[in-house]
Amino acid sequence: MTTDPSTQQLRLLLALAEELHFGRAAKRLFISQPALSRQIRALEEHLGVSLVDRSTRRVELTAAGEALLPQVRAVVDAVDGLRGAAKAQAHPASDRVVLGSYVSGLPALRILLDRLRERHPCPEVELRAVGPTEQVSALLDGDVDAVVCYGPLPEGVRTLQLGTEPRFVCLPDTHPLADREAVDLAELADLPVIGFPPQVGREWRDFWAADPRPDGTPVRYTDQTGTTLDTCISLVGLGHGIRFISASGRDLMPRPGIRFIAVTDLSPCTVLLAWPASRPASPALTSLVRVLRAHLRTEEALTSTDEYWRNTT
Repeated sequence: MTTDPSTQQLRLLLALAEELHFGRAAKRLFISQPALSRQIRALEEHLGVSLVDRSTRRVELTAAGEALLPQVRAVVDAVDGLRGAAKAQAHPASDRVVLGSYVSGLPALRILLDRLRERHPCPEVELRAVGPTEQVSALLDGDVDAVVCYGPLPEGVRTLQLGTEPRFVCLPDTHPLADREAVDLAELADLPVIGFPPQVGREWRDFWAADPRPDGTPVRYTDQTGTTLDTCISLVGLGHGIRFISASGRDLMPRPGIRFIAVTDLSPCTVLLAWPASRPASPALTSLVRVLRAHLRTEEALTSTDEYWRNTT
């Protein structure tokens, strides 16, 4: 087992050093506060020194933490430089955009890119599957140039809204509500939501679990954790709980024994193109964003991506 700290742990320490507050740093990084605390403790164990003083309400770096901070920043900068150099060697013409996407967004994304290529000169796009628990770290670490994802997203990320989609509740077909065309959140109040992994930020979790409900009631979560859409649907089918899902996810995940029911008072989700604000966008990404903005301005007034994809196929 390696004793070297990970670059991600070093990034977490830098964010904590700037915010001096675990809650704000976790929100900024789009991870849960317990996950951030665990990673900082793991970093301290790797380095064999205490970095953060947790004895007061205000988080402060220890003397060792302050002393090591310049080297931590230098390591992160060096890794970013290495990634940039490697990317330049792999794609020296800088005419390619590496675009990550949650699996449910890929079919719609391919339709959009194909349509754009018919109308405008576009940079080459390499698609890469990135899960919701990885999309922000993939951006910050430079693994992808941008992601197409569902909000909400943390601060420090630039976004372009591509559209909206309604959300549905996943129910086993044996549930009394399974034959309904639509339900409201009050009718789902007694049903637990499939748990989220600890690295998922609270803002994301609360939105995708509708927590709290409109009357202020907090949501109950199952002990089972769904790290992928496929796992969540399987757990729903086994009767462990419910999950809310986008229209694209519903279309990709037809399963025997599962019903997808509209929820009348559940807000839609937003589909975003997101890229980091902390570094300049590549010429290829800048070109893609410009083409997308022009396309969205001239497109017919279709505000729902669910409707949009049906009308572009």
